[in-house]
Amino acid sequence: MMLKIIFGALGRPSQSYIPMGLRTFLLKHPSRTLSDADTIFALSSGHGRCGVAVVRVSGPCSALALCSLAGLKHGPPAPRIAVLRSITDPRSQELLDRGLVLWFPGPHSFTGEDSAEFHIHGGPAVLTGVLQALGSLPGLRPAEAGEFTRRAFHAGKLDLTEVEGLGDLIHAETEAQRRQALRQMAGDLGRLYHTWSKTLMRNVAHVEAFIDFSEDEMIEDGVLNEVDSSVSRLQSDIEGHLRDGRRGERLRSGVHVVIAGETNAGKSSLLNTLCQRPAAIVSPVAGTTRDVVETSLDIGGFPVLLSDTAGLREARDSVEKEGVRRARERVEQADLTLVVLDVSELPQDQKKAHPFLTSYLRVVLGHGEDPGADPRRCLLVLNKTDLLTGEQVDSLQGVLSQSSGLPPICLLSCQTGDGLEGFLEVLQKDVKTMCGDPLAGAPSLTQARHRSHLQQCVQALAQYHQYRELDLALAAQGLRLALTSLGRITGRVGAEEILDIVFRDFCIGK
Repeated sequence: MMLKIIFGALGRPSQSYIPMGLRTFLLKHPSRTLSDADTIFALSSGHGRCGVAVVRVSGPCSALALCSLAGLKHGPPAPRIAVLRSITDPRSQELLDRGLVLWFPGPHSFTGEDSAEFHIHGGPAVLTGVLQALGSLPGLRPAEAGEFTRRAFHAGKLDLTEVEGLGDLIHAETEAQRRQALRQMAGDLGRLYHTWSKTLMRNVAHVEAFIDFSEDEMIEDGVLNEVDSSVSRLQSDIEGHLRDGRRGERLRSGVHVVIAGETNAGKSSLLNTLCQRPAAIVSPVAGTTRDVVETSLDIGGFPVLLSDTAGLREARDSVEKEGVRRARERVEQADLTLVVLDVSELPQDQKKAHPFLTSYLRVVLGHGEDPGADPRRCLLVLNKTDLLTGEQVDSLQGVLSQSSGLPPICLLSCQTGDGLEGFLEVLQKDVKTMCGDPLAGAPSLTQARHRSHLQQCVQALAQYHQYRELDLALAAQGLRLALTSLGRITGRVGAEEILDIVFRDFCIGK
């Protein structure tokens, strides 16, 4: 006989309908029947038809939900051990599926609460039946977006940086993104910020203790000097952390690479070659591309957002004028610009190629730009080499190799594919340089939110130095503001920890 649980008005199961084994379990664990928190459930695996789908339940009624649908009369199975059971609707006793069930008693679960999982077949009808059966049980409701992770955060299972790392891991599309997300989810970034927070807590505690107890000669001499040195070191560390070239943020969101140049240079052909599909219209008619065409690529394991833009020339109508404006705007925002030129446009006297290219780069990148200032700022692509003889290509490469003050130059033909492999190697090297190795060195900033709070932290530390000799109370407020800024990154900061340090380090009043 399958288990049938009828809940009372308060969401508590009526004991007269609970088998003796399960009733004994509930008497030993009363918190699993009554709690202020709701019990939530949702599909935790991806949507769409699949071989196996995972439905997660979390909250005080998880045990009852598990036993009700899986027909377990003596309470949940042993923790973290998969058990094959028939999954039935507790109202009609209709068989819904046959699958694995797992029990995760709190606090040893993802959310820190009692949790259960149903590993069932991923057909839409099976999923609908199981979710409806769970929704029919009093005390259970569908989870809101991100609610399982929110409960894990509130239970102290994850800090905010680890939550963000989990989100990045779920959305990772390249190998480098996966590595960075795994490192952040493992807590590397959170531990770095936590270490800084502990240093700041100690400094705040020491300054406040000096303010409150120095007149009673209960504080050792030299305490403030130690704080001064510690704050200076911390400020230097955070400023160094901020000077990362936005590597982690680029890796997370993708390196913005813009293809720019005059009309009919082969920009759309280059986009299609890199995408290996006709993403943009290619035509011998100048000015075919009027808007920005974007596509995402994986280049050597690194994410790239590639944009093809309108050809740069004097616009002939309002639509093309807007396209040129957007093209220049994208060049300004780009992490890397691929400046494309039809190689047949070069002067016949190859010795004049250098000044010609310098002028062309300034036109494309904007007046006053120094094309050689940052080798990662742009990459010069001389396209349509199939229009030249082999001797002309070799001669041109020799001349350009001796030129200085120009960014890296690649000669290729989108028509034949000649030179494409060398171009991709240079492009991949530039992208990797901008993103860095996510596993090397200290963890990188990955969110604009982190950068903003760290900048506020640095400003607050500067306030400490500014008021150190003028007003120690205002200086201490700077440290507190800095600590709050760090705490907003991880989601953890509290006054009790500061008090603990005061009493531990100084034994005030013994």
